[in-house]
Amino acid sequence: MKYELKVMRALDSVAALTLDAPDEQDARNQARAQGYSVLNISAQRSWQTPTQWRRNPFSLMLFSQELLALLKAGLPVVEGIATLAEKETRAEVKTLLQQVVSHLYEGRSLSHALQALPAAFPMLYVSTVRASEKTGDLGEALARYIAYQAQLDVVRKKVVSASIYPMLLIGAGGLVTTFLMVYVVPRFSRIYEDIGTNLPLLSRLLLRWGKLLQANGASVLLALLLAAAAALYLLSRPATRGWLMQRLWQLPAAGERMRVYQLARFYRTLGMLLRGGTPIGAALKMVSDLLQTDLRLQLQGAAAKINEGRSISHAMQTHRLTTPVSLRMLQVGERTGEMGEMMERIASFYDEEMARWVEWFTRLFEPLLMAVIGLVIGFIVVLMYLPIFELAGSLQ
Repeated sequence: MKYELKVMRALDSVAALTLDAPDEQDARNQARAQGYSVLNISAQRSWQTPTQWRRNPFSLMLFSQELLALLKAGLPVVEGIATLAEKETRAEVKTLLQQVVSHLYEGRSLSHALQALPAAFPMLYVSTVRASEKTGDLGEALARYIAYQAQLDVVRKKVVSASIYPMLLIGAGGLVTTFLMVYVVPRFSRIYEDIGTNLPLLSRLLLRWGKLLQANGASVLLALLLAAAAALYLLSRPATRGWLMQRLWQLPAAGERMRVYQLARFYRTLGMLLRGGTPIGAALKMVSDLLQTDLRLQLQGAAAKINEGRSISHAMQTHRLTTPVSLRMLQVGERTGEMGEMMERIASFYDEEMARWVEWFTRLFEPLLMAVIGLVIGFIVVLMYLPIFELAGSLQ
């Protein structure tokens, strides 16, 4: 769940911060780990108007791409960000960039200027920029972050695109079923009211539903709407979503896929930070927020072992943050000294594995879903026409 916090760091003004956390205490702990003092915290509202959905027009990816282009053209950092602020037409983004420029003109570093605006620049981005300030190669750090974010977007788009067609099938099947049950069945029930023959049990139940809609259509519709609203409300509650996520994690196939997906993000982010020069201890703290609660606890144990001097591969294996393939690759990375690059390769391997699984699941699930929807609709139609078939047989 997302929490909105009002925070303050020493000698800085009050700022807004948004964090993903399972509960309020965890959100406080995350903010304190980043060096903030929490002034106020509240759960982000689940019900938002379209205006609220668009209230944050700032795109960190676009900002990074444009700033990288200006740096390659030879502009200094201050002039580059000032140029982006001048060409910006959206008032919120313009104000944000002007605040960054103001901090830079005061003599602060870019990482410090970005850190003062946590709502727009996450700690991961700030740490990437801070590491680049030690090497003097901000352009490479921005390019690395852009590539990292683009790879995450590729995986996310694959999952979203794979779910579109099944959702369309479910929506179409639901609309057809609703039309049959709400419009067609009540009219068939009028036809069968005066039939003297005994109807099959399931047909009688179906036709009683039709009569119920005829007599109490408005009340039944209101009850269905209230039930749908209650279901949506429950799904908007963090406790309900947390319970559902826990059930999904306990499913053998789905839980393992979700674990692989989170490990892919974890290794890709950790690899990017290590390649940028961030120490392993600080990098592990920053990436812990990407993991689900159970995996986060395992990472804390692995970080403790690494701080004790154990190897990364041993610590990750001990706390079940590896697969056989990733363990071998981590060991190779330790021998070659290219741990950051090897972690990004592990993430790419996980991404490819996830893409293959999504493709396989989609090919299997879509025909099964079509078959189930067809059976449901066909079952309703057969129950409606079964009395006619029996009546025709009795006339013969």
